[in-house]
Amino acid sequence: MGMFSRMSDIVQANLNAILDKAEDPQKVIRLIVQEMEETLVEIRSVAARSLADKKHLARKQDKLEGQIKDWQAKATVALKKDREDLARAALVEKNKAQESLKSLEKEMELVEEAIVKLQDDTSRLQEKLKEARSRQKALDIRQQSVSVRLKAKTTQNVEKIDDAIARFEHYESRIDDLESQVEAYDLVSTSNSLSAQIEQLEQDENIEKELAVLRKKVA
Repeated sequence: MGMFSRMSDIVQANLNAILDKAEDPQKVIRLIVQEMEETLVEIRSVAARSLADKKHLARKQDKLEGQIKDWQAKATVALKKDREDLARAALVEKNKAQESLKSLEKEMELVEEAIVKLQDDTSRLQEKLKEARSRQKALDIRQQSVSVRLKAKTTQNVEKIDDAIARFEHYESRIDDLESQVEAYDLVSTSNSLSAQIEQLEQDENIEKELAVLRKKVA
């Protein structure tokens, strides 16, 4: 037993309603298409057997019609020969053949009705199958589109992250440069201060020498 239990379930199925309720529409439509294809094969197989039955019944009809004509002819010959007993017996056989033919004709009517019904069901099922395949193709295209769009979005996000990292590294490099400039300034400032102090000491020493000379002169 598949998704559909009877031919009428498939023919009357509302694909839109089924897919709207499905958690996985692609899987459901795939199963629907598979079920329809299998059912179509079964219907064609039944139709082939029905057509074979019709041919078999037609041959039996032809045979019975021939027997009826034959018994009618025999009854006529017997009656012409004044063999009423044989003529009556021939007519009895003729009537039997006619009854069999009537029964066969009823059976033929049923087979022909079944064939017409199968042809109608096949036509309707083929339309449903065409619709289902169209929906399946549409769903596949939508799925592919979503996958491509998602991949594109993911790629864009990666690019955004790369850009952010690049900007961060750029800012980090600028900060390193600024820090280096500050350190270099401090280093130069310290060096200049040291030189100034040494020069001051030298000046003080010269002044002390001059003071000593001046003291001697005063003394």
